[in-house]
Amino acid sequence: MFKRLREDIATIRVRDPAARSAVSILFTYPGLHAVLAHRLANRLWRWNLQGLALWVAYMARVATGIEIHPGASIGRRFFIDHGTGVVIGETTEIEDDVTLYQGVTLGGTSLEKGKRHPTLKAGVIVGAGAKIIGPVTLGRNVRVGSNAVVNKDVAEGITVVGVPAKPIGKAPEPAPAFVAYATPCDDLTDPVNRALCGLGEEIAALRQRVQQLEGENAAMRAALPHGEGQSEANDDDLGAGQPRRARN
Repeated sequence: MFKRLREDIATIRVRDPAARSAVSILFTYPGLHAVLAHRLANRLWRWNLQGLALWVAYMARVATGIEIHPGASIGRRFFIDHGTGVVIGETTEIEDDVTLYQGVTLGGTSLEKGKRHPTLKAGVIVGAGAKIIGPVTLGRNVRVGSNAVVNKDVAEGITVVGVPAKPIGKAPEPAPAFVAYATPCDDLTDPVNRALCGLGEEIAALRQRVQQLEGENAAMRAALPHGEGQSEANDDDLGAGQPRRARN
Protein backbone atom coordinates (compact mmCIF):
# COMPACT_ATOMS: atom_id res chain seq x y z
CA MET A 1 0.00 0.00 0.00
CA PHE A 2 2.74 2.45 0.91
CA LYS A 3 4.69 1.56 -2.23
CA ARG A 4 1.66 2.40 -4.37
CA LEU A 5 1.18 5.64 -2.44
CA ARG A 6 4.78 6.70 -3.06
CA GLU A 7 4.31 5.84 -6.73
CA ASP A 8 1.14 7.98 -6.89
CA ILE A 9 2.88 10.95 -5.28
CA ALA A 10 5.87 10.64 -7.61
CA THR A 11 3.49 10.56 -10.60
CA ILE A 12 1.78 13.76 -9.48
CA ARG A 13 5.10 15.53 -9.02
CA VAL A 14 6.08 14.63 -12.59
CA ARG A 15 2.78 15.67 -14.21
CA ASP A 16 1.90 18.74 -12.14
CA PRO A 17 4.50 21.54 -11.93
CA ALA A 18 2.44 23.16 -9.16
CA ALA A 19 3.11 20.25 -6.81
CA ARG A 20 5.33 21.61 -4.02
CA SER A 21 6.07 18.61 -1.83
CA ALA A 22 4.96 15.12 -0.99
CA VAL A 23 3.24 16.40 2.15
CA SER A 24 1.20 19.02 0.28
CA ILE A 25 0.18 16.41 -2.30
CA LEU A 26 -0.85 13.94 0.37
CA PHE A 27 -3.08 16.41 2.21
CA THR A 28 -4.38 18.79 -0.48
CA TYR A 29 -4.84 16.84 -3.74
CA PRO A 30 -8.45 15.61 -4.12
CA GLY A 31 -7.49 13.50 -7.14
CA LEU A 32 -5.17 11.44 -4.95
CA HIS A 33 -7.79 11.14 -2.21
CA ALA A 34 -10.38 9.95 -4.73
CA VAL A 35 -8.03 7.27 -6.09
CA LEU A 36 -7.16 6.02 -2.62
CA ALA A 37 -10.83 5.84 -1.67
CA HIS A 38 -11.60 3.99 -4.90
CA ARG A 39 -9.04 1.30 -4.12
CA LEU A 40 -10.85 0.57 -0.88
CA ALA A 41 -14.29 0.74 -2.49
CA ASN A 42 -13.22 -1.49 -5.38
CA ARG A 43 -11.88 -4.13 -3.00
CA LEU A 44 -15.14 -4.09 -1.05
CA TRP A 45 -17.05 -4.36 -4.34
CA ARG A 46 -15.07 -7.44 -5.35
CA TRP A 47 -15.77 -8.94 -1.92
CA ASN A 48 -19.51 -8.55 -2.68
CA LEU A 49 -19.86 -5.88 0.02
CA GLN A 50 -21.53 -3.65 -2.54
CA GLY A 51 -23.56 -1.53 -0.15
CA LEU A 52 -20.47 -0.62 1.87
CA ALA A 53 -18.47 -0.03 -1.33
CA LEU A 54 -21.09 2.41 -2.63
CA TRP A 55 -21.09 4.24 0.71
CA VAL A 56 -17.30 4.65 0.56
CA ALA A 57 -17.56 5.94 -3.01
CA TYR A 58 -20.33 8.35 -1.98
CA MET A 59 -18.29 9.76 0.91
CA ALA A 60 -15.32 10.20 -1.43
CA ARG A 61 -17.54 12.12 -3.86
CA VAL A 62 -18.79 14.38 -1.07
CA ALA A 63 -15.21 15.07 0.04
CA THR A 64 -13.54 15.47 -3.37
CA GLY A 65 -16.21 16.25 -5.96
CA ILE A 66 -15.01 13.23 -7.95
CA GLU A 67 -17.37 10.33 -8.59
CA ILE A 68 -15.83 6.92 -9.29
CA HIS A 69 -18.05 3.87 -9.28
CA PRO A 70 -16.60 1.06 -7.11
CA GLY A 71 -16.87 -1.37 -10.03
CA ALA A 72 -14.53 0.63 -12.29
CA SER A 73 -11.13 -0.95 -13.03
CA ILE A 74 -8.21 1.49 -12.69
CA GLY A 75 -4.52 0.78 -13.23
CA ARG A 76 -1.36 2.20 -11.73
CA ARG A 77 -0.13 5.80 -11.79
CA PHE A 78 -3.61 7.14 -12.51
CA PHE A 79 -3.78 10.92 -12.01
CA ILE A 80 -6.85 13.16 -11.81
CA ASP A 81 -5.67 16.78 -11.94
CA HIS A 82 -7.92 19.33 -10.15
CA GLY A 83 -10.70 16.78 -10.44
CA THR A 84 -13.97 18.56 -9.70
CA GLY A 85 -16.80 17.10 -11.74
CA VAL A 86 -15.03 13.96 -12.93
CA VAL A 87 -17.42 11.01 -13.35
CA ILE A 88 -16.23 7.44 -14.00
CA GLY A 89 -18.85 4.77 -14.67
CA GLU A 90 -19.14 1.22 -13.38
CA THR A 91 -17.71 -0.76 -16.32
CA THR A 92 -14.94 1.70 -17.16
CA GLU A 93 -11.51 0.15 -17.67
CA ILE A 94 -8.44 2.37 -17.25
CA GLU A 95 -4.94 1.07 -17.82
CA ASP A 96 -1.67 2.46 -16.41
CA ASP A 97 -0.38 6.05 -16.72
CA VAL A 98 -3.70 7.66 -17.64
CA THR A 99 -4.42 11.32 -16.83
CA LEU A 100 -7.83 13.03 -16.55
CA TYR A 101 -8.58 16.69 -15.96
CA GLN A 102 -11.57 18.36 -14.31
CA GLY A 103 -15.05 17.82 -15.70
CA VAL A 104 -14.25 14.61 -17.61
CA THR A 105 -17.07 12.09 -17.99
CA LEU A 106 -16.49 8.43 -18.77
CA GLY A 107 -20.14 7.55 -19.23
CA GLY A 108 -22.44 4.94 -20.66
CA THR A 109 -25.44 5.18 -22.97
CA SER A 110 -26.91 1.68 -22.85
CA LEU A 111 -29.46 0.53 -20.29
CA GLU A 112 -28.44 -3.08 -20.79
CA LYS A 113 -26.17 -4.83 -18.32
CA GLY A 114 -22.62 -5.58 -19.41
CA LYS A 115 -19.89 -3.36 -20.83
CA ARG A 116 -21.39 0.13 -21.11
CA HIS A 117 -18.46 2.47 -20.40
CA PRO A 118 -15.16 3.36 -22.11
CA THR A 119 -11.83 1.59 -22.08
CA LEU A 120 -8.74 3.82 -21.84
CA LYS A 121 -5.46 2.19 -22.79
CA ALA A 122 -2.10 3.11 -21.25
CA GLY A 123 -0.88 6.68 -21.56
CA VAL A 124 -4.20 8.29 -22.51
CA ILE A 125 -4.67 11.98 -21.61
CA VAL A 126 -8.17 13.46 -21.49
CA GLY A 127 -8.53 17.26 -21.38
CA ALA A 128 -10.90 19.25 -19.19
CA GLY A 129 -14.60 18.84 -19.84
CA ALA A 130 -14.24 16.03 -22.39
CA LYS A 131 -16.92 13.35 -22.60
CA ILE A 132 -16.09 9.77 -23.53
CA ILE A 133 -19.42 8.05 -24.09
CA GLY A 134 -20.28 4.39 -24.51
CA PRO A 135 -18.15 1.22 -24.70
CA VAL A 136 -15.54 2.82 -26.94
CA THR A 137 -11.81 2.14 -26.77
CA LEU A 138 -9.11 4.80 -26.74
CA GLY A 139 -5.82 3.31 -27.89
CA ARG A 140 -2.45 3.80 -26.23
CA ASN A 141 -1.24 7.41 -25.94
CA VAL A 142 -4.46 8.90 -27.33
CA ARG A 143 -5.02 12.58 -26.51
CA VAL A 144 -8.52 13.99 -26.17
CA GLY A 145 -8.77 17.78 -26.34
CA SER A 146 -10.77 19.79 -23.83
CA ASN A 147 -14.58 19.67 -24.23
CA ALA A 148 -14.40 17.05 -26.97
CA VAL A 149 -17.13 14.42 -27.22
CA VAL A 150 -15.86 10.96 -28.17
CA ASN A 151 -18.39 8.30 -29.17
CA LYS A 152 -16.22 6.16 -31.47
CA ASP A 153 -13.03 4.17 -31.03
CA VAL A 154 -9.79 6.12 -31.41
CA ALA A 155 -6.67 4.44 -32.78
CA GLU A 156 -3.36 4.45 -30.94
CA GLY A 157 -1.41 7.70 -30.80
CA ILE A 158 -4.14 9.95 -32.26
CA THR A 159 -5.17 13.40 -30.98
CA VAL A 160 -8.90 14.18 -31.29
CA VAL A 161 -10.81 17.43 -30.73
CA GLY A 162 -14.27 18.82 -31.37
CA VAL A 163 -17.91 17.74 -31.15
CA PRO A 164 -18.02 15.02 -32.27
CA ALA A 165 -14.31 14.39 -31.83
CA LYS A 166 -12.20 14.20 -35.00
CA PRO A 167 -8.49 13.50 -35.47
CA ILE A 168 -6.14 16.43 -35.99
CA GLY A 169 -2.52 16.67 -37.05
CA LYS A 170 -0.19 13.74 -37.38
CA ALA A 171 -0.01 10.83 -34.98
CA PRO A 172 2.61 11.45 -32.28
CA GLU A 173 5.47 9.11 -31.52
CA PRO A 174 4.54 5.78 -29.87
CA ALA A 175 5.56 7.11 -26.46
CA PRO A 176 5.19 10.92 -26.51
CA ALA A 177 6.17 13.16 -23.65
CA PHE A 178 3.42 14.16 -21.24
CA VAL A 179 1.33 17.06 -22.59
CA ALA A 180 -0.87 19.00 -20.17
CA TYR A 181 -4.56 19.11 -21.08
CA ALA A 182 -3.93 16.55 -23.82
CA THR A 183 -3.31 18.89 -26.75
CA PRO A 184 0.00 20.48 -27.77
CA CYS A 185 -0.07 24.20 -28.51
CA ASP A 186 0.36 23.79 -32.27
CA ASP A 187 -2.69 21.51 -32.42
CA LEU A 188 -4.96 23.51 -30.12
CA THR A 189 -7.46 24.53 -32.83
CA ASP A 190 -10.89 23.46 -33.91
CA PRO A 191 -10.99 21.61 -37.26
CA VAL A 192 -13.04 24.45 -38.78
CA ASN A 193 -10.48 27.01 -37.64
CA ARG A 194 -7.72 24.84 -39.05
CA ALA A 195 -9.49 24.77 -42.43
CA LEU A 196 -9.94 28.55 -42.42
CA CYS A 197 -6.30 28.98 -41.49
CA GLY A 198 -5.31 26.77 -44.42
CA LEU A 199 -7.43 28.85 -46.81
CA GLY A 200 -5.80 32.03 -45.49
CA GLU A 201 -2.34 30.58 -46.11
CA GLU A 202 -3.34 29.57 -49.65
CA ILE A 203 -4.69 33.05 -50.41
CA ALA A 204 -1.47 34.60 -49.13
CA ALA A 205 0.57 32.27 -51.37
CA LEU A 206 -1.58 33.16 -54.40
CA ARG A 207 -1.20 36.89 -53.68
CA GLN A 208 2.55 36.49 -53.49
CA ARG A 209 2.55 34.62 -56.81
CA VAL A 210 0.49 37.36 -58.49
CA GLN A 211 2.92 39.99 -57.27
CA GLN A 212 5.82 37.94 -58.61
CA LEU A 213 4.17 37.62 -62.04
CA GLU A 214 3.44 41.35 -62.14
CA GLY A 215 7.08 42.05 -61.41
CA GLU A 216 8.20 39.70 -64.18
CA ASN A 217 5.75 41.34 -66.59
CA ALA A 218 7.05 44.79 -65.75
CA ALA A 219 10.63 43.61 -66.29
CA MET A 220 9.72 42.17 -69.71
CA ARG A 221 8.13 45.48 -70.77
CA ALA A 222 11.16 47.39 -69.69
CA ALA A 223 13.35 45.12 -71.82
CA LEU A 224 11.37 45.83 -75.03
CA PRO A 225 12.70 48.39 -77.61
CA HIS A 226 11.80 52.01 -76.82
CA GLY A 227 8.19 52.78 -77.66
CA GLU A 228 6.88 49.24 -78.00
CA GLY A 229 6.58 48.69 -74.26
CA GLN A 230 4.87 52.07 -73.88
CA SER A 231 2.45 51.24 -76.70
CA GLU A 232 1.54 47.92 -75.09
CA ALA A 233 1.04 49.62 -71.73
CA ASN A 234 -1.24 52.24 -73.30
CA ASP A 235 -3.29 49.48 -74.92
CA ASP A 236 -3.65 47.79 -71.54
CA ASP A 237 -4.77 51.05 -69.95
CA LEU A 238 -7.66 51.29 -72.37
CA GLY A 239 -9.35 48.43 -70.54
CA ALA A 240 -11.00 45.29 -71.74
CA GLY A 241 -14.14 47.16 -72.87
CA GLN A 242 -12.34 49.70 -75.14
CA PRO A 243 -11.68 48.81 -78.81
CA ARG A 244 -8.14 49.13 -80.00
CA ARG A 245 -7.16 51.28 -83.00
CA ALA A 246 -6.44 49.43 -86.20
CA ARG A 247 -2.78 49.45 -87.12
CA ASN A 248 -1.47 50.15 -90.58
